[in-house]
Amino acid sequence: MRVYPLYRETQHFRQLWLWLPVLFISLLSIYGLIQQLFLGIPFGSNPAPDTVLVIVAVIFGLMLPTFLYKINLTTEVHSDGLYIRFFPFHLSFHKIALEDIKGFEVRIYRPLRDYGGWGIRYGRQGKAYNVSGNRGVQLVLSDGKRLLIGSQKPEAFAEALSLASGKR
Repeated sequence: MRVYPLYRETQHFRQLWLWLPVLFISLLSIYGLIQQLFLGIPFGSNPAPDTVLVIVAVIFGLMLPTFLYKINLTTEVHSDGLYIRFFPFHLSFHKIALEDIKGFEVRIYRPLRDYGGWGIRYGRQGKAYNVSGNRGVQLVLSDGKRLLIGSQKPEAFAEALSLASGKR
């Protein structure tokens, strides 16, 4: 029997400021490959060997954008705990038992200043999982550690935690 979560959110890196440089590098590497390999015009004043251009085009033209596109943060609240997966860094969900959550609150944070950016981050205020935006749910765990989970719907996330844990 499948157990459905009380809350589920999946976030992706889709910020324009992130994708513009990635797509520029991707298109430039593919353009260089096409120019040198198929049109026979050396790419640049000191062109790399064809093999190097193929490797660069595969890594930066295909693999990097695909990798970035696939990265996602999935957060689920079930009756027995909070489950977090930051794919592809976590292949399976990490569980935080509800008993281990001493408290939580919806908060606004500054990703760069508070945690040094986006992703799985460590900062003065503890650990953070964030992908985009500046809102999330701050957890205080029973061992005193703090964990921020970024969310586009932090109120719904906190409400599900309240429902599952009986805490406010």
